[in-house]
Amino acid sequence: MSAEQPRPPTDYRRERRRTERQLLLLVLGTLLIFGGFLIYLIYGGTALITGLLCLVPGAGVILFLWGLLSLIERWVGE
Repeated sequence: MSAEQPRPPTDYRRERRRTERQLLLLVLGTLLIFGGFLIYLIYGGTALITGLLCLVPGAGVILFLWGLLSLIERWVGE
């Protein structure tokens, strides 16, 4: 008979939070880095600065909404 080692319980909530953080960073990185790079390639350096003036507040709105939803989730107790 083969004695199997008991596996530790899986914490799905921790994994979901970790995945959500990774996706948030991916979205923000794509928005700022890839979007900024495309602006730079198409319009040049001066337009990149102007574009970042719009992209950074947009990223801030995404961060604010993510934080607000995370706060509501903790408040509700999930």
